Amino acid sequence: MSEDKTYQVTMEEHEFIYPRYEFVAQANVSDPDIFERMSLDKFPYYYKEFADMLEWDEYWHTMLDTSDAPCWKWFVGGRLNASYNCVDRHLKENKNKTAIHYVPEPEGEAIEHITYQNLYMRVNEVAAVLRDEMGLKKGDRVTLHLPMTPELPITMLACARLGIIHSQVFGGFSGKAAGERAWDSESEILITMDAYYRSGKLLDHFEKAEEACKRSEEEGQKIKTVLVWQRYKGKHSSPTPLKEGRDLVMNDLIEKHKRVKVDPVSMPAEDILFLMYTSGTTGRPKGIQHSTGGYLAYVTAMTYIIQDVQPTDVYWCMADIGWITGHSFIVYGPLSLGASTVVYEGTPTYPDPGRCWRIAEELDVNIYHTSPTAIRMLRKAGYDEPDNYNHKFKLMCTVGEPIEPEVWKWYYEKVGKNQAAIVDTYWQTENGGFLCSSVPGIEPMKPGSAGKTVPGLHAVVYDDTGREMEPGEGKAGNICMRNPWPGSMQTIWKDRDRYVRTYYERYCKDPKSKDWRDWPYMTGDAAVLAADGYFRILGRIDDIINVAGHRLGTKEVESAALVVEEVAEAAVVAAKDEIKGAVPDLYVSLKPGFEPSTELEKKINATIRDVVGPIATPKGVWIVPDMPKTRSGKIMRRVLACVSNNTDTGDVTTLANPEVVELIEEMVKKGK
Repeated sequence: MSEDKTYQVTMEEHEFIYPRYEFVAQANVSDPDIFERMSLDKFPYYYKEFADMLEWDEYWHTMLDTSDAPCWKWFVGGRLNASYNCVDRHLKENKNKTAIHYVPEPEGEAIEHITYQNLYMRVNEVAAVLRDEMGLKKGDRVTLHLPMTPELPITMLACARLGIIHSQVFGGFSGKAAGERAWDSESEILITMDAYYRSGKLLDHFEKAEEACKRSEEEGQKIKTVLVWQRYKGKHSSPTPLKEGRDLVMNDLIEKHKRVKVDPVSMPAEDILFLMYTSGTTGRPKGIQHSTGGYLAYVTAMTYIIQDVQPTDVYWCMADIGWITGHSFIVYGPLSLGASTVVYEGTPTYPDPGRCWRIAEELDVNIYHTSPTAIRMLRKAGYDEPDNYNHKFKLMCTVGEPIEPEVWKWYYEKVGKNQAAIVDTYWQTENGGFLCSSVPGIEPMKPGSAGKTVPGLHAVVYDDTGREMEPGEGKAGNICMRNPWPGSMQTIWKDRDRYVRTYYERYCKDPKSKDWRDWPYMTGDAAVLAADGYFRILGRIDDIINVAGHRLGTKEVESAALVVEEVAEAAVVAAKDEIKGAVPDLYVSLKPGFEPSTELEKKINATIRDVVGPIATPKGVWIVPDMPKTRSGKIMRRVLACVSNNTDTGDVTTLANPEVVELIEEMVKKGK
């Protein structure tokens, strides 16, 4: 038997905070009967409510086909088109309404307000180029390596219009990463952009295309054509020249297809809409495969039920469309509902910490959706900055990782001004949409907790032996989903065995079974189920430090450090220890106006001992000028672990701030 990965959780359970009456009165969903309608004994038939939020060319005859378990097939027999559902169907009543507010990073450039009618025209023109110039058709794959400009959602929707499978690679990734994904998806076309803004600089993005083509061909897949969008129409903004015979300017091709209409291709519900690759450090990229009907129905319903998006709302999800959050909750979810969605090109703190709140104020954004990483960044850069602006959010969302209670409280009190409802959502690239969240019009909020499972899903926490853990037990285990759902991945592209092995094998009751009850989905995340039925997600089950036989969750220690007033960010890694095996090493950065000191280190140490216990006392408390971060703002704990253990940090040049790694290494060496 493998090692037991359950451990006692000592984090404090916080009190409920109830949404304001004014929010509940206008909420899309405020009737608790939804949980009865979607109880497990009624599965899967309640998902008709989700499917009926879409327009179908042909209605489906089978809700859920389990014949190839655990590769679930949803709405079998149904036909629809995702682009039509996100664009065309809104024209009759809302063609002059803004679909996309595009905010360039330079404040001197005007915000672009793209109506549904304009979006319709632009999507059709791009689809015409892909069909008539490139010869692309239903089932072909195209790799996109685009930054956060309108051309990205427009290109995605053009692909969906033709039934082309799009595979968007996060713009901050290297050309090599894009090439590996093009190889795996067997793409012959790469669509990119010449340049985009980040932190005030116009970056040469097109230079990555050569590396992408080279890497893909090395693996055996030749990219025949690179389509290049221009950041400034009529001007090539990259110092890297185009390659004759391979590279074509998309803006020029569009001119030849002005006002061309392309009929949306009617797609079987189970046909693939897109591939989204999860980033891994080794091995073949893992292409998460999402369907057209099930995925679109699920993200539409989640946007409506959990995020309370209504047609009159201005909704800003401050993710990158290169991640699943951006696919689901910048593009497909809000546009399917006919809302106005915001696309922002640049860095949230450029040119100053007030940028987000100025955008929100100018566009009258009333739903705001971002990650704990971004919230910590904004909290660090401008703790009181939201006080200077008159934005007013009815709902705020957090997604991507567990949020520490202290950070949650700042988000609620400063950003939400004690007025907005907060949904702390939990899900993964593989899931399409939310797994856990409170329903804001029905359930109270609890700092640090993701709430219960969303309507229709039913979670369970198993220990390492497969025993179901009870509410209030106080131990963490593996959070799993008892039942399938329409937004879930279909499989891993070209690797069914890996799909089964990774997500279903661990707790499968009968590998030959066609019964969904025998196939719980394993998230791979640790969670604890409180007595009130709320789940607290603790991160990956392997993010545990074994200190002399005592199992510590890194998130517990980080949350305790953030209780200290001066601390803006905290990251815990495991440092090897001859006696205890491993001990926590703690890195913190401070809010503006505070200085490092021995007294502050002692204060942080004492707080951790008090909140978690003496066993959690860090080997070192390193107060650093900044954390090593990815371009998307995530703290690179792997790099910090290498520093703590005096091993090679590897290539850090792709980080947003590679120079900080050397500073931290010097600091730790001197401290040792």
